[in-house]
Amino acid sequence: MLVGAAPFGVIFGTLAGPAGLAPWAALAMSLFVYAGSSQFIAVTLLSGGASIPVIVATTFVVNVRHALYSASLLPHVAGLPRGWRMLLAFFLTDETYAVVYHRLQEPGVVNVQRYFLGSALAMYGNWFTWTLVGVLLGRSVPGIERWGLEFAMVATFVGIVVPLLNNRAQLAAALAAGLTALVTTAVPYKLGLMVAVCVGIAVGVLLERKDEPA
Repeated sequence: MLVGAAPFGVIFGTLAGPAGLAPWAALAMSLFVYAGSSQFIAVTLLSGGASIPVIVATTFVVNVRHALYSASLLPHVAGLPRGWRMLLAFFLTDETYAVVYHRLQEPGVVNVQRYFLGSALAMYGNWFTWTLVGVLLGRSVPGIERWGLEFAMVATFVGIVVPLLNNRAQLAAALAAGLTALVTTAVPYKLGLMVAVCVGIAVGVLLERKDEPA
């Protein structure tokens, strides 16, 4: 996960400057926003002259998926103090969710908050470091944003999803969501992602109910 996120962080750092962000602003975004895909979208919209409400609404829609992550982790963190839950919520990302959720499905006792925080801090430090590298390289290596490094993040997401597909319902949900996302790429403000989420959930729930014993 750390290796896969590295090129993504570099690309963000290199794109931030041409989009009009000062180096300190790009680094601050990785520190305080800390949401890779939303950061990319925000930078793209900034460079296109989009208004602040449009940027906020679009990044909000893209990050709604974290509500689904939170829902699936809730049984494991519900007993933690509110301060812990707020801290872990900030650090929740796709990669951290995949690592933590996969570990919680395995047998054996695990200290949830320590395991969660350890994974989260590793990714947080990794993301900020490679954003810094991207900011520095973007000022010295022209055109690095066109090297195609973003494929590494696609491979990382495949690595996140595939190990979690353990039955027919989960596989069908992933395929349905993926196909819907492809079909709805032209929908403005990335709302096609929300359509894909709804379709994937509907397909998964329907098949799970069919597979339940009568």
